[in-house]
Amino acid sequence: MIFKWILGAIGWASGGFLGGLLGFFIGSMFDGSTTVKRIGTGEGTGTGSGYGSGRRTYTDTEQRNSFLLSLLVLSAAVMKADGKILKSELNYIKDFIRSNFGESAVGECLQIIKRLLQQNIDIPQACAQVRANMISSQRLQLFHYLLGIAQADGQVSPEESKVLYQIGISLGLSEKDIRSIMGMFEPDKDPYKILEIDRSATDEEVRKAYRRLAVKFHPDKVENLGADVKKAAEEKFKSIQAAYEQIKKERGMR
Repeated sequence: MIFKWILGAIGWASGGFLGGLLGFFIGSMFDGSTTVKRIGTGEGTGTGSGYGSGRRTYTDTEQRNSFLLSLLVLSAAVMKADGKILKSELNYIKDFIRSNFGESAVGECLQIIKRLLQQNIDIPQACAQVRANMISSQRLQLFHYLLGIAQADGQVSPEESKVLYQIGISLGLSEKDIRSIMGMFEPDKDPYKILEIDRSATDEEVRKAYRRLAVKFHPDKVENLGADVKKAAEEKFKSIQAAYEQIKKERGMR
């Protein structure tokens, strides 16, 4: 099972930091008697939604597998941030793997997480590769998942916040997007932060901000990544709707 999705992710991970990690994992799992062919990024054209802009088009399965690879790598960076590897964080990852890849993949992916936790994760390089091959809606959802992992124990430590901010910037997210998603995980949610506006915004600016984010964060944009990813996107979308409704109520807007 594990090699099926690893090889499915190699298409865009060949070369670079992620490609090096994949080579290490594959090499460490074989005894030398088995040869694994490495799939180049120029091989085939694929089907599915893809990325366009002259890049190779990836199938939905390849995109989902690549999302998982990126999640595992960057999850390890977040988990290592405060020097503590918590069971709640591992359970959060296990639930995602189980929902999208089945029970049989859980143990195998945890093996990779353990190896990753022993590696020095080059966040800028890893994120640069993700940024070059993942559309913005997928990167936003990836960042949302990473925040969920950090929040799994009930709080996000200052060290985790620092690493998350570095990841967000390296993924090409705007500071407003980063603050908005982080605001969704705060105990006392600030609806203005979530909608990426100031409290001085006019009613019309509030409406425009909501419409813009409703399109940007719509769950349908990541439905090809699997049911659990779309479910998490729906939760994020609900946070935006709740923030808008709260502001409308406070202002008496219609």
